[in-house]
Amino acid sequence: MRNIHEIWTQPKLRDELRMVSMADVEGSQRRWGDGIVAISEAHRNGGDYVGIAANHIHTLYGYQSGPVLFKPTLAADEQFRPTFDSALSYFVASNNVCPEDEGFAIKGWTKVRFENDDVILDDNRALAMGNYFFTGPDGSETKVEYTFGYVEDEDGVLRIQVHHSSMPASSD
Repeated sequence: MRNIHEIWTQPKLRDELRMVSMADVEGSQRRWGDGIVAISEAHRNGGDYVGIAANHIHTLYGYQSGPVLFKPTLAADEQFRPTFDSALSYFVASNNVCPEDEGFAIKGWTKVRFENDDVILDDNRALAMGNYFFTGPDGSETKVEYTFGYVEDEDGVLRIQVHHSSMPASSD
């Protein structure tokens, strides 16, 4: 398997990989949001939320193929999560890799909604920036800003290679 960094940076023949489409990006975003909800639901119901989170990371992020730049929303002491285990810690706080983690994906989220401000499609990669909204158990929404960088791997699977999230700046 080729390293995602190689796929991202090396020129390729036009027919080597198909062009990433807006539907691909939206599908990846939907799967990401559905995964967060599934992790929360499994946690709430006593299910295997750690296994679901591990599968979520494995199927959506590119850790198995190369570097991933991940800056989670609520990470302060260990701001960046360059490994699978540090990403898992952020989502479910199950492995003590980052002691500050409380498990973002186990906060009881019932829905995730993406609003893209813009998306750039470029051959086998895409960039998306906007806001996503996390619906809590009480129905309230939490707005978070995001940037995702996607790259299509050699099997045609769109993987997250860059993920930056932050809370909106306050206007105080």
